[in-house]
Amino acid sequence: MTQPLLIEIGVEELPAAPLLKILGDIEASWAKILEANRLLCDFEFSYTPRRLVLWHPEFPKKQPDSAEELFGPPVQIAFKDGQPTRAAESFAQKCGIPLSEIGRGKKGGKEVLHYKKSIPGEDSETLLDEMVKTWIASMRFGKMMRWGARHEEFIRPVRWILALFGQKIPEIELFGVKSSNTTRVHRQVSFDPVEVDSPKTYFRILEEGGVDLFADHRKERILSGFETIEKESGIEVGRDDELLDEIVAITEYPTPLPGHFDKEFLKLPPEVIMTSMKEHQRYFPVFKNGLLHNGFVVVSNAKTDDFSQVVAGNERVLKPRLADAMFFYENDLRRGLSFEGLKNIVFMDGLGTMYDKSVRESVITTTLSEVYVDRLEAETGKDLGEIKALAERAAMLSKADLLSEMVYEFTELQGIMGYYYAKALGEEDLVAIAIRDQYLPSKEESDLPENLFAALLAIAYKFDNLMALFSVGKIPTGSRDPFALRRAAAGIIRIVTHFDIPFNITETIDYFKKEYAPFDTDALEKFFDERFYKALDANPSIVTAVLESGERDINEIVKKVEALKNVTESDEFKEIFTTFKRVANISKDIDLNTDLDVDPSLFEKEEEKRLYEAFTKVMQRDYPDYESQLDALFSLKPQLDLFFDNVMVNAEDEKLRTNRRNLVGSIYKAFKTIADIKEISV
Repeated sequence: MTQPLLIEIGVEELPAAPLLKILGDIEASWAKILEANRLLCDFEFSYTPRRLVLWHPEFPKKQPDSAEELFGPPVQIAFKDGQPTRAAESFAQKCGIPLSEIGRGKKGGKEVLHYKKSIPGEDSETLLDEMVKTWIASMRFGKMMRWGARHEEFIRPVRWILALFGQKIPEIELFGVKSSNTTRVHRQVSFDPVEVDSPKTYFRILEEGGVDLFADHRKERILSGFETIEKESGIEVGRDDELLDEIVAITEYPTPLPGHFDKEFLKLPPEVIMTSMKEHQRYFPVFKNGLLHNGFVVVSNAKTDDFSQVVAGNERVLKPRLADAMFFYENDLRRGLSFEGLKNIVFMDGLGTMYDKSVRESVITTTLSEVYVDRLEAETGKDLGEIKALAERAAMLSKADLLSEMVYEFTELQGIMGYYYAKALGEEDLVAIAIRDQYLPSKEESDLPENLFAALLAIAYKFDNLMALFSVGKIPTGSRDPFALRRAAAGIIRIVTHFDIPFNITETIDYFKKEYAPFDTDALEKFFDERFYKALDANPSIVTAVLESGERDINEIVKKVEALKNVTESDEFKEIFTTFKRVANISKDIDLNTDLDVDPSLFEKEEEKRLYEAFTKVMQRDYPDYESQLDALFSLKPQLDLFFDNVMVNAEDEKLRTNRRNLVGSIYKAFKTIADIKEISV
């Protein structure tokens, strides 16, 4: 038997960020609680900033009955000379029944005393209080609060509990608040509790009372409002998924409204305006003909027929924000960009100042510019001397905007403001773009630097972070990575791959280690290797196989992994690979670092000659890529199969044995220039 169950926990406004962070866990936690109490059933979890709601259309009235099997002592111990012993009596006492009702059973191959106990399921209503308490306690939002004289903690004070189980109000108490059959609607509709007599009534009351309970409905309402504004005003509302999710979480009755600001503020960099609107006001930017427009969209939570005061109030609040930004911007331009002040900003204990960091990045950037000089000269039209001078200039100015008032106010604009200030102050475009793009990629799927010159500074920033922090022992452990070093290494891999440039990890670390305190550089190399498993979409064994080949160039590692992945994903590869596993097994005791001489004059079998001739042809060809080379090597399967079927590799004659093993080892060695095939698991 089932009946509807509705539970609503009413709270003061929940903060969006911590709520969104654990949203999936909230629903999963309740499912686990239902399962633990043998009451698992379909349910919906919904939320607004003022309520957490569980809705079960069909909730069991009671737990299902269960049975518990109890096994006692062996029969030969339970009875002696036909009389029950103390062990038998104790077991009967434990079961709560007379010994005469105890049966026999088998356990561990022995006959033992046995009792199957039937346990009637409890009424669900009696379990709900503890279940809800457990659910609320499972919500770890991070920073919690206490209120009144209570010692319990929650993210925000609980103000009401609505609970309806069929026609009953189950007894639930949280933080001194007891369950009832009342809810709350939108504050602009009523502050008073509203009585609910059924779930159907509940959903109607909320809808009529200005509360859209469902997050996906609120999101659709906002996006539909955007589309209406766009059609009516001929503009485009800038979508921001992160901001949209936040607005959905903090509104119960969202209504998008267009507003405007003075065109004079468009002199500011667009990022400044958009950041100010998003961070301070939660506004969406507006564009016209592809350019930032002097407008915005605010999502109101008001329930009213006249939004004019809402719009006017938001326009009034935004104006001083933008005026402050204009003041900062003009002040920063008057001061100009200077890196001397960086000498007063500590980068990290043991690593000097931000000026010292800029100097190290300058060394890395200028050195890399020599490595990639041909590409850089072709792309920029400048000679090496000019390129190195600009690279040094970009590196030394790269952190100068940390001294600006704008970046002090909006730290997320570092680099971006440096770009605008550099442009306004007449720096070369190459320098300005490099400053802007130095932190890219900032996330797994974010943009990469615009050009190779900018990529050098982005690599230098990340590489210095890695070298510097490893040199002072700030190495990520477990899931902790406070300095985002994993992201730095992954960023270098993405940049190197995107621009198709050589970057030997071992050689680069070895070359620049003189700039840092001595540390275990092998640990940093291993750290880079670990990143390939996350950065590359491939079977981990394929990544291992390539790394075991000894390849240390990031770009070549990625190309080899991609090639091997493509080859191994073919339908026939499993059948092919059996042969090459045998090649690997035969070669495991052969020293591949020596010259594996193969003497054709020692061949006794036709299969030896054919394999040798086929292998020689494969090795004499030039290949456009690693995949073609691997295909050619794997094409040796027919000759290898005939060889293994008809040739005794471990012949008694030492010369024959060595010659045949060298032939097989040479094939394995050819594979190992790309990947160690014995590491592949398919």
